[in-house]
Amino acid sequence: MINPAVNSTGRRAGTAPARRAAYEHLVIVTRQTELEELTARFNTAAQARFYLEHAGRDFTPIAQDHQQYHAVLDNLRGAIPRGIKSQIIDRQFLPQFSFGEDDLVVTIGPDGLVVNTAKYLAQQPILAINPDPNKIEGVLLPFTMDKAVTSLADTLAGQRRIQSITMANARLNDGQELLAFNDLFIGPKSHTSARYRLEQNGNAEDQSSSGIIVSTGAGSTGWLKSVYTGAVGIVEALGGEVRLPKDGGRFGWDEDYLIYTVREPWPSKTSQAKQIFGLITPDQPLKLTSYMAQHGVIFSDGIESDYLQFNAGFSATIAIADHKARLII
Repeated sequence: MINPAVNSTGRRAGTAPARRAAYEHLVIVTRQTELEELTARFNTAAQARFYLEHAGRDFTPIAQDHQQYHAVLDNLRGAIPRGIKSQIIDRQFLPQFSFGEDDLVVTIGPDGLVVNTAKYLAQQPILAINPDPNKIEGVLLPFTMDKAVTSLADTLAGQRRIQSITMANARLNDGQELLAFNDLFIGPKSHTSARYRLEQNGNAEDQSSSGIIVSTGAGSTGWLKSVYTGAVGIVEALGGEVRLPKDGGRFGWDEDYLIYTVREPWPSKTSQAKQIFGLITPDQPLKLTSYMAQHGVIFSDGIESDYLQFNAGFSATIAIADHKARLII
């Protein structure tokens, strides 16, 4: 899953030893199961079952998934040593929760739960547990239910390493900021054209497009890969020869750069399409100035509700975030 190179000290690049027994508080981040969401909708589990079965859907897998999830949660809670305080919060409360400097954060859920949680942390490490490897891909989830107890004990004893993960940051001229674990999207909220000025490294041009994607190493196997795949398919259909970048465009989670790409750039009398792909580095951030009267947004990690307004009057600096996410491996 993660295979960073080994450096001259024998330690894998991008990793560091977990601190030894420095955690006094354990924060377990959960998400509602489908059964819990259905119960909230239909008031009781029995009514949810009645509705689904009359609609022709089998309720049994939903109940089994719920039992599996809570078995993992109960197993983990039972493994917490005495003297270490713990707290369980649902992901919906992340924006309001105040994490302590020495908290150890444990997520139980899909990869997206790690992504959501990381954006609200400073330097607190994440121990990510996959509650159901048969259904969840788990690219960001090193530990399964069988290993949850052991991995927690090892972490508390300082016997696990931590993988650093570079994040992206969008900062508006009024001070608002938005972090991204995988990617940022800058463009129209609806299916219209984005109009803006793009500046980097002394070069600038006015553009009209369907938006800009900025990807981190962690996100390079997602949205960015789909952009590469589409570009290759178009070139080949037009009779050209091109190939995907090495490893399908995937780059290291801890690399000190981001990649931006402009989607469907439109060259016209008032817009250009030359600066449509490039790197964002510590000394070469990307600056964007919105020309959109309304519906301009910047959102992160594919979550449209997690956004900043980006209309005329706003400019944004897209750069590498000051701190990195930290994933225990």
